[in-house]
This record gives sequence, structure tokens and C-alpha cells, in this order.
Amino acid sequence: MMFLYSSPESEETDKNRYELMNIRKATISDAVQLQQIARQTFSDTFSAVNSGENMKRYLTERFSMETLKSELQCEDSEFYFAENEHEIVGYLKINVGNAQTEPQEPGALEIERIYVRKDFHGKKVGQLLYQQAVEIAKEKDATYVWLGVWEENHRAVAFYKKNGFVEFGKHTFKLGADEQIDLMMRLELKLS
Repeated sequence: MMFLYSSPESEETDKNRYELMNIRKATISDAVQLQQIARQTFSDTFSAVNSGENMKRYLTERFSMETLKSELQCEDSEFYFAENEHEIVGYLKINVGNAQTEPQEPGALEIERIYVRKDFHGKKVGQLLYQQAVEIAKEKDATYVWLGVWEENHRAVAFYKKNGFVEFGKHTFKLGADEQIDLMMRLELKLS
């Protein structure tokens, strides 16, 4: 799926500059690239506010090759890459059924991860990945989309609120030895 988006303007770029962004489904053959983007974006997002020991433990356990291959092969999970000029700049992970990180009512689709490289923040990559998740949810006849987001990740909380998500609970997220609180948010989908 190709998207045309406008880049933020600067003195050095043409005001009418457009770049092509490609969203594609990841496969088992993408495991190495998935591990690289997952570790990079998670570290970039959270290393400044978590201990090195907890980050190392989380990155090693959650983004091991064995774990990622298992997730890529799970029929209730899907990964998508955002690519700019064939370079992976972000990714999305969605879950349905038993792959969801918490039991939900039937008809739920979970956005487990949307992460974008720091140098692509503000360039609508997260919005494109989010839109991909909503489209898939509609194709699967999901009645709502839900996610957990760390209560201290104010940028992400604001992003989801802007897109219509509302808080419906909280749960504990373990990062290494640190227990953190995630806001559980959901978006009701209109049936067409």
C-alpha cells in the first residue's frame, strides 16, 4: 500500500516536496529487520526514562529472534513495516483472538505496537500505521480497537486521544524488573 504525504517544510526543502511511504506486511523472512527496528525504536523511545539494566533485559527478552519469529508465525498477529525509499522507518503489530495481551470481548483488535524512528517523528508515519490498523480491524469486522500505552508516554497518549481513543482501564506493564502502569484505551468502530 503506497501513501503520498507531505514532508514538514524547512528552509532547505521545497514547499511542494512529497515522499512516497510504503506500508507492507512483514513475513518470517523479515525477522532480522523487525528485530533491528523494534530494538532501535523502543530504545529511542524509552531508554532516557528507564534504567539501562531494565532496558537491556526487556530488549533481550521481548525482541529476541526466537520471540519475534514466533510472533511472526502466529496467525492471530500481524506486523507491518512503514518504508520510505525501501528503508524501514516504523512498524505496527496487531493482535486478535488469543494473541491479544489481555483477554477482550469478541470483536476486538489490539494495536500492541506502533513505533517510528525518531528522525521520522512528525512526518505522519505513526498516523499511516494507525490507519492501517483501523482498516484491518474493519476488514476483520472488529467492533473496537484497543491498546495499552504507558501513562508517562504523553506524546503517544495525546496521539491516541486525537484519534478518538478513550481510556477504559489500566494494567501493569513489566519493563525488566520495573512495573509500570499502562492506560488501556479503546476506539469504537462504526459498523457500515
